[in-house]
Amino acid sequence: MLSNVSIWQLLIVLVIVIAIFGTKRLKTLGSDLGGAVKGFRSAMDDSDKGSTEQIGEQSEDASFDNTPAEEPSKENHG
Repeated sequence: MLSNVSIWQLLIVLVIVIAIFGTKRLKTLGSDLGGAVKGFRSAMDDSDKGSTEQIGEQSEDASFDNTPAEEPSKENHG
């Protein structure tokens, strides 16, 4: 899809976007977008660390001592 777009067409689109929004607004938009990406990445890193900690806590809390053990059947097969 983008293989048919030349550098000149991209430059024309860039000039039109700058003319419509202005450089100050684009700079603000870029910094806001960068901050959002950083926040997203840090949230993903925090959630990955938290999920592994939660898994470890759940396995420590799980207790199966009170479940009845299955006894082998004493039936005579034959």
